[in-house]
Amino acid sequence: MEGKPRPVASAADVLSALDDLVATNIVGKQEFARNLGLSITDLTCFAHVLESGDAPVTAGDLADRANVTTGAVTGIINRLERGGFVTRQPDPDDRRRVRVAAVPAAAERVQAVYGPYRARLASLFADYTPDEIAVLADWMSRASTLARDYVDDSC
Repeated sequence: MEGKPRPVASAADVLSALDDLVATNIVGKQEFARNLGLSITDLTCFAHVLESGDAPVTAGDLADRANVTTGAVTGIINRLERGGFVTRQPDPDDRRRVRVAAVPAAAERVQAVYGPYRARLASLFADYTPDEIAVLADWMSRASTLARDYVDDSC
């Protein structure tokens, strides 16, 4: 597959487009969270639980991901559990710790909200060659690591 012609862009153009994408995604996540009856932090934590697949996550994992204290994450897990999004499971290796797993019906509710957006993104990716997608994936992965490191260092 041959790539489509792309307009010339500078790093400043990319940063401007990225700022717009991030701002739009923040607004979108707020709306997705509201539609699900969650706060944005609760949704962030639930998304992390979903990303972990069949491997339940610890409260510490969620606290790190959402950049909150372990005490604050207890409240988040309580709300997610009350809302039917997650269940707590005992950690087989440490009785003092619990692991958090997604409730399948809740995962389906989130998929109903996110699915159409992901389908649009998939259509957008269809306009790119595998090599272009590899560059996008590399840049986004590296930029995410940079952003996490910056937050850890600066906040």
